Amino acid sequence: MSRKKVLIIDDETDFCLLLKNYFIRKNYEVHVSHTLTEGMVTLETINPDILFLDNNLPDGLGWEKTEFITQHYSNTKLNLISAYQYSSTLSTQFPMVKIWEKPISINELNSYLQ
Repeated sequence: MSRKKVLIIDDETDFCLLLKNYFIRKNYEVHVSHTLTEGMVTLETINPDILFLDNNLPDGLGWEKTEFITQHYSNTKLNLISAYQYSSTLSTQFPMVKIWEKPISINELNSYLQ
């Protein structure tokens, strides 16, 4: 059986490293991209089981890709992350998408994976 894949698209390297280490310990295959452009290419290439997508990236707003991702990657669990307060319109529009506010706690991640 192949391992589940996680893609993290975030420009904060420390945050990516923490998430990556967490998922590696849980036996996931982890991929990290630090720009929206690179992340969208990686998304297409690996078709992950779980995607963590930051909003404020150096080359664009990640959350603007929500509709595209939910339509084209319906089997991917999309998680939107941001260090800033977010608008609840996305959670109303896309109830299947989880929105996380940084910092993310290990307890929340553990509950999410159960």
